[in-house]
Amino acid sequence: MGRCPACNQWNTFVEEVVVKTPAARHPSAGPAKPVLLHDIDSAGEYRIVTPDAELNRVLGGGLVPGSLVLIGGEPGIGKSTLLLQLALHFKDVQVLYVSGEESGQQIKMRADRLKNNSIATGHIHVFTETQTQGILKAARELNPGLLIIDSIQTLYSDLLDSAAGSIAQVRQSTAELMRFAKETATPVFIIGHITKDGTLAGPKVLEHMVDTVLQFEGDQHLAYRILRTTKNRFGSTSELGIYEMRSSGLREVSNPSEILISQKDGPVSGTTIAATLEGNRPLLIEVQSLVSPASYGTPQRSTTGFDHKRLNMLLAVLEKRCGYRMGMHDVFVNLAGGIKVEDPALDLSLCVSLVSSLEELPVSEKICFAAEVGLGGELRAVNRMEQRIAEAEKLGFETLYVSRFSLKNIDHKKITIRLKAFGKLTEVFADLFGSL
Repeated sequence: MGRCPACNQWNTFVEEVVVKTPAARHPSAGPAKPVLLHDIDSAGEYRIVTPDAELNRVLGGGLVPGSLVLIGGEPGIGKSTLLLQLALHFKDVQVLYVSGEESGQQIKMRADRLKNNSIATGHIHVFTETQTQGILKAARELNPGLLIIDSIQTLYSDLLDSAAGSIAQVRQSTAELMRFAKETATPVFIIGHITKDGTLAGPKVLEHMVDTVLQFEGDQHLAYRILRTTKNRFGSTSELGIYEMRSSGLREVSNPSEILISQKDGPVSGTTIAATLEGNRPLLIEVQSLVSPASYGTPQRSTTGFDHKRLNMLLAVLEKRCGYRMGMHDVFVNLAGGIKVEDPALDLSLCVSLVSSLEELPVSEKICFAAEVGLGGELRAVNRMEQRIAEAEKLGFETLYVSRFSLKNIDHKKITIRLKAFGKLTEVFADLFGSL
């Protein structure tokens, strides 16, 4: 059939010849009969702590034996570099690095660039193969402590007759790798390609099959990369790790607040600092705004790293509740460092930044903000205020503007930073800028 009757597209049918195999080739990984829940051993899970602290964070504390981890990202973002660098520093573990896209010489060249003279490579085995049966045979003979697949789209299984990279092949190859991981308790890393819209290529069931899905993102023109957790059966899905790309590989950024606050000479209007949280990690982020009269009739609204719809809501609050004429102005918002944040605690910092740019009144560099703004112009409390306060104190800030409803259960004797608590947005503007 040339044309699909469902989507009306041509040449979308692919013939797949399925070869049935004996049931013995696919032994069950679980028990042979149902077991009562209270009879199952509830011993705590054992984790392998990797040499990469940022990777340990996003995995929930380390690698779980037998887990299947999928890492996706744009081409050239550093997925292969991240995993090869992990393999190089895993000195006491035998690592099998399977590459279907690069030759052994290319991997050797990258390893020479990443490692220094003190790192040995005698524990890393490179295998350039794309057939899953051959890969699993080599893995069972070697019995590695870590298996890395680069990438899942290049693998194919003899059980199917379709081409490598097709939906059926990706699903079958992942199923065979998952079976190997569960039977041998070997952690497996899989690199996956992404589509034009930024989602993982292949069937959506691929994300349901694996235990953990990590998204490696960042701008190729910037030095910083962000590793996010979008699914994790063994930990939180709100963690992120930050790396800096260098010529010698990826460097872990242990204090991301320093890179998210740009260096500038003196106070600048439209720039404020927000105390936010990503997972359990407190971050101080520089919020930059530019408000200027619209030149072409229809005002522009542009954001980088901030939700566009939430910006429109805050602009309406500023105009309706606070009296600032934002309707005929172009508004541009940027979060420094190329990071994307969805924490509502950025609301107060962004509103102050917008008014600062509109009135050309700079805000002191020693002030930061942490509060959500409601539709009535009220300041709402945000969670985990103690962590935000501690991060602001560590970086030398003197004053933190918060909602007065956030001061519950806070021990003021242990706090050295000055807390200013208000109930309404207009009260913050009056305290910062006086009567405008």
